[in-house]
Amino acid sequence: MKERIGVFICHCGRNIAGTVDVEKVAEVISKHPQVVHCETYVYMCSEPGQKLIMDAIRNKGLTAVVVAACSTTIHYETFARVVEADGLNRYKLEIANIREQCSWIHINRKEATEKAIRIVLASIAKVSMDEPLYPIKAKVTRKCLVIGGGIAGITAALDIANSGIPVVLVEKSPTIGGKMAMLSETFPTLDCAQCILTPKMAEVARHPNVKILTCSEVISVEGYVGNFKVKILKHPRKVDPSKCRLCTLCERVCPVTVPREFDRGLSTRKAIYIPFPQAVPSAYVVDEEHCTKCGLCVKVCPTKAINLDEKEEIIEEEVGAIIVATGYDLYPGEKLREYGYGVYKDVIDSLQFERLLSSGGPTKGQILRPSDKKPVKRIVFIQCAGSRDDNHLKYCSKICCMYTAKHALLFKERVHDGEVTIFYIDIRAAGKGYEEFIKRVQEEFEVNYIRGKVSKVYRDKNGDMVVIGVDTLSGQKVTVRADLVVLALGIIPQLDRDLASMIKIPVDEYGFAQEVHPKLRPVECVTSGVFVCGAVQGPKDISETVTQASAAAAKVIELLTQEYITHEPTIAEVDKDLCSGCRICIAVCPYGAIEIVEGKAKINEVLCEGCGACVVACPSSAIKLRNYTDSQLINMVKAALTGV
Repeated sequence: MKERIGVFICHCGRNIAGTVDVEKVAEVISKHPQVVHCETYVYMCSEPGQKLIMDAIRNKGLTAVVVAACSTTIHYETFARVVEADGLNRYKLEIANIREQCSWIHINRKEATEKAIRIVLASIAKVSMDEPLYPIKAKVTRKCLVIGGGIAGITAALDIANSGIPVVLVEKSPTIGGKMAMLSETFPTLDCAQCILTPKMAEVARHPNVKILTCSEVISVEGYVGNFKVKILKHPRKVDPSKCRLCTLCERVCPVTVPREFDRGLSTRKAIYIPFPQAVPSAYVVDEEHCTKCGLCVKVCPTKAINLDEKEEIIEEEVGAIIVATGYDLYPGEKLREYGYGVYKDVIDSLQFERLLSSGGPTKGQILRPSDKKPVKRIVFIQCAGSRDDNHLKYCSKICCMYTAKHALLFKERVHDGEVTIFYIDIRAAGKGYEEFIKRVQEEFEVNYIRGKVSKVYRDKNGDMVVIGVDTLSGQKVTVRADLVVLALGIIPQLDRDLASMIKIPVDEYGFAQEVHPKLRPVECVTSGVFVCGAVQGPKDISETVTQASAAAAKVIELLTQEYITHEPTIAEVDKDLCSGCRICIAVCPYGAIEIVEGKAKINEVLCEGCGACVVACPSSAIKLRNYTDSQLINMVKAALTGV
C-alpha cells in the first residue's frame, strides 16, 4: 500500500527560518509522490502547531508523518504523542533535524536550504519503509539499589523508601554520611552540618524500607532495567552492631594507633574504633589492615560483640533500578609541589580545615597549627588549587570560592584580630544568596582578596609559612607571611572505573559519570534503569546534590511503581536462517544483550539498546535493526545524494 505521508516544517522562530528558506523547502517537498500534505508553521511544537498535525492525520488520512524541526532528543516524544492521539503508530513518525544539523551550522542560505531539502527527503525515504512497532513489556522488581551513603545517597534512599519501595543502600566505608559529615558549617546559611545530616542518617537507619550495607561494595551487576541481579561483597566489620554498647573498653585496651581518616590525619585512632560519634551504624569497627589480632578487645568486651574471625560474605539482591551516588574526593595535594602540601604540616587542605573548625574535631574547634599546636593568627587561603589548570584539572570545581569564603568568615568570628588573605583567580558565586555571602565576607570581615596565582609556599627560618604570588590587578609581586596555609583543592569523582564499566555508565574525560543530556535528562544514564546524582556526575554543592538526588529518586519511583516497564522496540533482531552461531555479536555487544541458544544468536529485547554494533559485526548479515534496515539506509542515502 502506498504511504500517505504528511510533512510539517518548523520555522523555530528564526532558529531555522533565519538560515533556511522554509517555504522553499515546503514547495519542493510537496511535489514528492508520497507526500499528500505539506505545511509550515512558526513553532510546530506549540499547541497550535501540534493541532495542525492532528487535523492533517484525521482529514488527509495520513499513514506516516515527518516533522522537520530540531533534534530528535528534544521533541520526539512531543510529536510521538501527537500522532498517537489520532491513532497513528508512533514509529511511523520521523524527525528531520534541520536545526542542529543544518541551520545552526550554515551561513549560506541557499546551501542551507538545499541541505534541508535533502535531509527531509532522506526522512521521507525512511518513514515510507518504517514498520509499526509496539513497546516491549517486562515485569518490574520493586526494589532499588543505591550505591553511596553520602547526602546524595541518603536523600535518594529516603525519597524512594517513603514512597513504599524497598531500598538497599550500599556504602564502602564503615558508616554512612560521606564528606558532609566532616563539615563544620554549610554555606551560605552557616547551618551546622551535623545538625542537618545526622537526623537524616538516623531516619534512613531506622526506616523499615531501607537495608543499609556498610563496609560493602558492588562486585557484579547483571540483567536489565526492572530486573537487575546484583552481588555485593560485605567485608567483615568484626563487631556486631546489635551487640555493641559503645562502652569504649575495646578502644582503651587496643595497642595499635594509626591516623584517623575522618580527621584527615590530624588526629589518631585505634585499630578498633568508631569513625565519629554520630556514625551509623552506631558501633565500633575493626580496621583489618592494622589489627594485630592480639585479642585484648575480645577479652574486655562485656557483650561478646567482637569476632576477629568473621569472614567476608557475598549478598545477592534483585532490584529494578540503580542509583549511583558515590560522591567526590579531593585532588591529591601532593601533586601541587609548589604549595608544599605533604612537606609542611602547616599546609593543609580544605577538609582538614573543616575538621579544625568543628567542635567535634581534633582541636575541639580551636584553630591551632598542626605543627606545634599554637593558635593561628595569620592565615592564607589559596583557591583553584589544582582546578582550572591545564597541568592538573582543567575544569572549575565550582564550590571552592564559597567554602573558602565560609572558612574565612568562621575563622574571623573566632579570631577577631586574625589576618586573612585569599588568593583567587575569579570569584564564582552562582547560587541563591551566594554573592551576598561573598560581599559580606569581603566587607564586614575585612578579608583581603588578592587576584592572582601563588607560585611558591615555603617555611622560613623563623617558622613562618611564606606565600609568594603575583597580584594580577597591580602587576606586583606579593609576599604574605602566615601561620597556616589552606588549599582549596579541586573536586575529583569517587567513581570506581570497574564499577562504572560493570553498570555500563559512560564517563567523561575527567572521570565523572556522563548523563544522557545535561538539560533534559541530567540524572539518567544510557543504560536504562541506571541513574546518577550528586558529585559523581560533576562538581556541585549540597543544595544541588540534594536536588539531583530527589530528581533521581523521582525517576526511580516513576519506573518502579508501574506493573510493567516498557522498552523501545527499535532493537536488533536475528534471522536464524542466516545466523551461523559464530558469537562475534556477543563479543561486540556493549550491553550483554546477546546469547547463544541452540546454536543461534538470541537478543534479550529488554537489554538491547539498538546501538547497531552487532549489525555491523555480523559476517552473515543475520542481524538487523528494526526500522533501520540496510534497504532503508540505502534509500535514505540515495534520497540525500540525488535530491529525489
